[in-house]
Amino acid sequence: MAEAWFILHSEASFWLALVWFTYLVGLACWIALQKREPVATLSWILSLALLPVVGLLVYHLLGPQRIKRHRLRRLRARARIEEIKFGIGADSTNSPLMRLALGSSGFLPSSAQEVRLLVDGTATFDALVEAIGQATRHVHLEYYIFDPDRTGTRIRDALVERARAGVTVRLLLDALGSAGVSRAFLAPLVDAGGEVAWFHRFRLRRLWRPRLNLRSHRKIAVIDGRVGFTGGINVSDTEDPALRSDAFHDLHLRIEGEAVRWLQLAFSEDWVYASGRPAQVDASWSETRPGPIRTQVLPAGPDSPWETIHRVLVAAIQSARNRVWLVTPYFVPGEAARMALTSAALRGLDVRLLVPTMSDSRLVTAAARSYYDELLAAGVHVHEFPAMLHAKALLVDEDTCVLGSSNFDNRSFRLNFELCVLFEDAGVAGALETVLARDFARSRQVATGRPLAFRSRLAEALARLLSPLL
Repeated sequence: MAEAWFILHSEASFWLALVWFTYLVGLACWIALQKREPVATLSWILSLALLPVVGLLVYHLLGPQRIKRHRLRRLRARARIEEIKFGIGADSTNSPLMRLALGSSGFLPSSAQEVRLLVDGTATFDALVEAIGQATRHVHLEYYIFDPDRTGTRIRDALVERARAGVTVRLLLDALGSAGVSRAFLAPLVDAGGEVAWFHRFRLRRLWRPRLNLRSHRKIAVIDGRVGFTGGINVSDTEDPALRSDAFHDLHLRIEGEAVRWLQLAFSEDWVYASGRPAQVDASWSETRPGPIRTQVLPAGPDSPWETIHRVLVAAIQSARNRVWLVTPYFVPGEAARMALTSAALRGLDVRLLVPTMSDSRLVTAAARSYYDELLAAGVHVHEFPAMLHAKALLVDEDTCVLGSSNFDNRSFRLNFELCVLFEDAGVAGALETVLARDFARSRQVATGRPLAFRSRLAEALARLLSPLL
């Protein structure tokens, strides 16, 4: 009896081992063929090997995915984009940074007549409501988070008023970030004639090809094709210090001029993709005039392999001559970004990093701190902001800066649909310098050789192991 049991047990172990081996080989081939970074690939393989069923489900839902957005490419023909001569154009006068952005995104360098830097939600929401109230043709809004709170209700009511006045109103929301928005909340807007669409809404028929991990993190507002808003501020009370003492500290942009056309295009592509409906615009599409501020809109997302924002940020840091000031709520750099920052510091430049003392993700905060020792040793000045810092900005030298929705991490660079704006203008860079200098003054500088308990060092080391997956 014992011998029979032993034989049966041995056979079962053999077949289980064979299944396990086949699973590992197939899994490794599947992930390796996606040609991701080796560290990320190995991290996924090891994680899924340890969790054969649960891990496979997690990878199916959250793992790296690519999207072929054929409808987006056709949008250019529908909207006659190719017939319009945009901005400065693709000529030899453009800087290497702008040529890189053009080659990786397809969005031409442009210009702006006026750029206003908006600090925190109070100024941003006041300016947005004012612009919406002046709309006579159309209002296009796209947001990751749109909460049905006092701020969300205020913006919705402004949209309802314009829709009732005959203005075309389109609102595009990310289905995950704005999950708290109900049909009842949107009913007044829909009843007034406004249009609403959802980015990657969960549907059972798409369960075999989920897009849960691919979100639209963009914040775009375009009014009459004339005024545009973008940056890091979502529609939420958490962004307004007039409503909450613990509100996020954040930055946003108000833009007038040619660059607004490219914000319009980015919104229109997302609208067609998410809704399947055309985003027709009127003659105001081509009414904007060139301005003195050299500007380039930078869209990025998993539908492109070029990681436009990532490339531009790294290239800007590498080209710096005097200073590099980086502000981000989530700092989880890849090797290229880390090398660029430390190399700039080793060259003797003024390199500063500003992050929150504690972000809204303890895991990301721990992962960010795991890089401090290397940065500090190279000469980077690391500062921690005392409140929840949500701004995303890079200031290089006296005339180059990038602001927008993208965090400095793998998720923003590779998984999210993001949008930033590159400026090559001393005026805009000077305005950003004033804001950041004030923020650095409020922050605590991290000392070299910071003492850490073993528990803290271990937590940071473990969080760093997950960096490729964050």
